[in-house]
Amino acid sequence: MEKAHPGREGAPSPASRGRDGEGDLRDRAGRGMRSALAGLVTNALLALAKLLGGILGNSYALVADALESTLDIFSSLIVWGGLRISTRSADESFPFGYGKAEPLATVVVSFLLLGGAVAIAVQAVREIVTPHHAPAPFTLAVLFGVIFIKEFLFRRVFAVGQEVESAAVQADAWHHRSDAITSAAAAVGIAVALIGGPGWEQADDVAALVAAAVIFANGVRILRPAVADLMDHTPGRAVVDQIHAAAMAVPEVQQVETLKVRRSGLGLYVDIHVEADPEMPLREAHVVSGKVKTSIRREVPAVLGVLVHMEPHQKESPSFGEHMSGSG
Repeated sequence: MEKAHPGREGAPSPASRGRDGEGDLRDRAGRGMRSALAGLVTNALLALAKLLGGILGNSYALVADALESTLDIFSSLIVWGGLRISTRSADESFPFGYGKAEPLATVVVSFLLLGGAVAIAVQAVREIVTPHHAPAPFTLAVLFGVIFIKEFLFRRVFAVGQEVESAAVQADAWHHRSDAITSAAAAVGIAVALIGGPGWEQADDVAALVAAAVIFANGVRILRPAVADLMDHTPGRAVVDQIHAAAMAVPEVQQVETLKVRRSGLGLYVDIHVEADPEMPLREAHVVSGKVKTSIRREVPAVLGVLVHMEPHQKESPSFGEHMSGSG
């Protein structure tokens, strides 16, 4: 087997190599960073409002909600930092780039959610067994405003996360949704405590306990795909098929023998074996490998790197599709 790498003929020059993919990555990362910063400012204001309302209104559920918003501030900072680092160009120390910083940021945000859920649950149990006064009615108004703002932020940030294909931005969005859920649970608890009167003061704290369970579940929800990305889990079949079609679009390619795709943050790396005429000269095979790389990166801009292996075509050798169907 011979390995041919794109170079002089039929391939991008070293100066232009990776320009389109990296430009697309930086554009998507920039959008994600802007959404994280917008969420950070909003969370700071909401955390202050909820903390003051909880202390003055005697509502631990609202104080717990303020803690959730404080965690949101740190999560937005982590997402912003992770995206910023992930856009750095590859260097001698990190030849495959810094893309893993993005799923690492997602993992950290997940653990913030899990840790916050445990802390809220522990304190909620303490409050349940400790007699205290019912929360003030004005705390409900604070919570209704928070629910509206956080649900709006969730929908907006999650849409950005899907568009830029960032697990970290989507994790940040779920942090906003968790905050909306805790606020809704707190509102229910406070309403029950106010309507029920004496003896129902703990409803506020039970609501905080329920909210903690929801936050914990969301933490697990966003942790799993982030860990999968760190372990080089392949992207969806639609992306793999698109890369396969781009390679087969090169006239000299007779078959794709092997295709491996892994995600690195917002970018993709491809390792592909393509078969061509066994009588083809080495220089011509080198040119074909450049065409394959160019075709793939043109059709899938998220691809940052392509390693093309040229193989002699054999009619009896199984194709990539047969490999996939056999493994399924």
